[in-house]
Amino acid sequence: MTITPHHAEHDAVQYQAMRDIVERMQSSVPGKLEITREGIVHDMMSPGGPHELTAARVSRRLEKVMPEGLLAHTGTPDVEDAQQGVVRHPDIMIIAEADMEVEGPFDPRSLLAAIEVVSRSNPDNDWTGKMRDYPLLGIPVYVIFDPRTGEGAVLSDIHPTPTGPRYATRKDFVYGEDITIGEWTVSTAGLPRYAP
Repeated sequence: MTITPHHAEHDAVQYQAMRDIVERMQSSVPGKLEITREGIVHDMMSPGGPHELTAARVSRRLEKVMPEGLLAHTGTPDVEDAQQGVVRHPDIMIIAEADMEVEGPFDPRSLLAAIEVVSRSNPDNDWTGKMRDYPLLGIPVYVIFDPRTGEGAVLSDIHPTPTGPRYATRKDFVYGEDITIGEWTVSTAGLPRYAP
């Protein structure tokens, strides 16, 4: 669900008001709150087993092939670009340990990739909203795993368009195939699916 302010794109005052609301409400509402250029997004359900297991397995597989000093991080904090008015929380962030040594949110431009496991309750947030926001934030690679269908996509090569930056390259995959995320290839075999 998206709670949209009066104007589709918000100014600094609206952004700070939304940021304050999210900080006050996050601990008292189920799920996750994020801020996009369209407003506050509320993914109403907390992630379940298949979602969390997918994130854990993908993170572990990536860390086995990445060099020392890089992490496939699944925790907090968020990534934030106050100038763009966006706060997001990727399920997995490929980031250098050195870029995590900051107070507050991570700079999204420090991420090498953002990885999302599609939520059963709000799939458009991952397939539409984050596909729009991540290139705007300068995240060079965005990967989507969809346990509803057992498919996904790797998006890369940010380029300008009349409606803002977008990913120019999309490589779709089905679970079981090897995929390349940045410079690293991992298997998608054995990832769980949501029950019908």
